[in-house]
Amino acid sequence: MIKAIFPGTFDPIHNGHLDIATRATKLVDELVLAVYSRPMKNLLFSGEERLALAVEAFADNPKIHVESYDSLTIEFAREINAHVIVRGLRVFSDFEFEFRMALANTELHPGIETMALITSKEHTFLSSSTVREIASLGGDVSSMVPAHVNQALIKKFSGLKGDSPFSTNSLRD
Repeated sequence: MIKAIFPGTFDPIHNGHLDIATRATKLVDELVLAVYSRPMKNLLFSGEERLALAVEAFADNPKIHVESYDSLTIEFAREINAHVIVRGLRVFSDFEFEFRMALANTELHPGIETMALITSKEHTFLSSSTVREIASLGGDVSSMVPAHVNQALIKKFSGLKGDSPFSTNSLRD
């Protein structure tokens, strides 16, 4: 039985993440969507909120379950006896980063492989930061995220009332 993890901050989870996770389940027996709880970056949603959004996104998929973690990804993979780390690649710059990370992970735990899936063409532009930025400016992200995530974004940004912790210059200009 092949067990894999698909790690990330998922702030928020979007359709590109759903696509990679769902496609990965065709190649592995069990997939743990691993929500990193302590990233060193500004977050819109708390760890608990990101976990709940991810759980709801995969509620109908019995091959995927969601867990939170706060250690090195490779250590978490080892702790839960995962054989594979799943990563998604959108653009060329993703490859360089993921390649270096896979080599570092192999150095730490040679028995855990990295599997990179190329994003589907309709999700190439999609990233959590893009979703956050568009939503923070009142843009419609309903085609980019599950409906419950869209509602959570609307609620979150209506509560911030212009106090977004994110730089929004790039889409405003």
